[in-house]
Amino acid sequence: MNKDTIAGNWKQLKGKIQAKWGDLTDDDFKVAEGNSEYLAGKLQERYGWDRDRAHTEVDDFARSLNKSDMRN
Repeated sequence: MNKDTIAGNWKQLKGKIQAKWGDLTDDDFKVAEGNSEYLAGKLQERYGWDRDRAHTEVDDFARSLNKSDMRN
């Protein structure tokens, strides 16, 4: 995953991230500030996922962003 995809577009992506993972709070977003590792950790905590699942979710999300960028 290109971690810069999330970090570089954090403000624009917050809405998409919150729509996908609604259990994340505004405080989570303030602390994360584009840090995909922190985001994966919060997904583990909120959804009870193991580490691999949380990282896979973040990676898949980033890949979906890259695909939509290619279509535009």
